[in-house]
Amino acid sequence: MSTNNADLDRLQSAVANTLHEHWRLFLAEGIVLFVLGVLAIVVPPIATIAVAVLIGWLLLMSGIVGLIATFRARGAPGFGWSLASAVIGIVAGIVLLAWPLSGAFSLTLILTVFLVLEGVVSILYGLEHKRELSGRWGMMLFSGIVDLVLAGIIFAGLPGTAAWAIGLLVGINLVFGGSALISMALHARNIAPAAKT
Repeated sequence: MSTNNADLDRLQSAVANTLHEHWRLFLAEGIVLFVLGVLAIVVPPIATIAVAVLIGWLLLMSGIVGLIATFRARGAPGFGWSLASAVIGIVAGIVLLAWPLSGAFSLTLILTVFLVLEGVVSILYGLEHKRELSGRWGMMLFSGIVDLVLAGIIFAGLPGTAAWAIGLLVGINLVFGGSALISMALHARNIAPAAKT
């Protein structure tokens, strides 16, 4: 058991040393993410188009790679299905790149369905915790209600909300992610380097 504790101590020391040595890099990354997040929140339609274009490129590239792999392994079982999958990826990528706002509409519908499902699950999870007398149920219930309200706002405003919903949510995510990295970097700056073992 003492060997495990010594290994854990060495691992924690190595992580602390690495964080301390590279805190400026984490700080810079956090600041960049925070600034990008603020920009996405200020101009969500541009962020929405950027997300749609990024996903378009990812689908196009994955479709091309899939097409090459399919033809290289044309003797393998499922050639037709693999070919269809690659072509669908290429077509979807081209559509998103050519008409990013149409793609943003589809992505917004998917986001709305996700928020509804996440909200229902969070509410049920919170109610289950309430039944077991857990102290965390209130925040879970609140989180689920917020998800459902967001889904309702986005769905009620369609197609107009498709222009800003994804960009706004990505921006909020970037702001919180950047803030977390900045906080971690500033804390890591003050960590005294552990003795090398």
